[in-house]
Amino acid sequence: MNNRDYVDNTGASLQIVDTIYGVTLVGGAEFQPDVLSQALDHAPIVVAADGGAARAVQYDLELAAVIGDLDSLDAATRATLPQGKVHFIPDQETTDFDKCLARITAPIILAVGFTGARLDHQLAVFSTLVQWASQPCVVMGPDDVAFVAPLSLKLQLPVGTRLSLYPMAPVTGTSRGLRWPIKGITFAPDSRIGTSNEAASPEVSLRFSDRRMLVILPRDCLAEAIRSVAPEFVATTVARGE
Repeated sequence: MNNRDYVDNTGASLQIVDTIYGVTLVGGAEFQPDVLSQALDHAPIVVAADGGAARAVQYDLELAAVIGDLDSLDAATRATLPQGKVHFIPDQETTDFDKCLARITAPIILAVGFTGARLDHQLAVFSTLVQWASQPCVVMGPDDVAFVAPLSLKLQLPVGTRLSLYPMAPVTGTSRGLRWPIKGITFAPDSRIGTSNEAASPEVSLRFSDRRMLVILPRDCLAEAIRSVAPEFVATTVARGE
């Protein structure tokens, strides 16, 4: 892992965390210990987004970095952190989640503590997730996981598993194995959406015209979500016998 201090006052994207392991990115919203534990099983390197550092300290986690504009990082928490681990990004045009995704290189990022009571924050997270569609990231909530669908993917799911599709921009697609096929539908956030669909066969195949579709699955399908956005990471993990 390679940490470098942020030194460009123009807000240029400079890498801070570069690792071959999965990263658990901790936000400031509340989350249950079992969600964190599940994330750490796949992604042992921990990075905090601004005030998420307090959550990480609460769970006695070793932080590789804290990244953000630091407006949510309380003084007591900051005093416990090594100076070289705290990276101040003054840019006010982007969220802390955005700042983190721009500065982490990892085979998978599992974002914990980015859903919760603040609906505006949650919407901003999903918007950023789509803007960084090339970044292999899964957002974990108390009951669900969400990720940006690749142009094509196959999911191995128990029949009857809830599978929701939510478009963040106009997008079309085709499917096999869904209870309600999506061929011929133009999805858009202000018209047709695809929530509360479900798997009708053990394998669901999806293809999309653009990387603008969120896939939302039950949290116990995390491994399939990771395999969808980072297939090489899963293969490497199996090869290591972990």
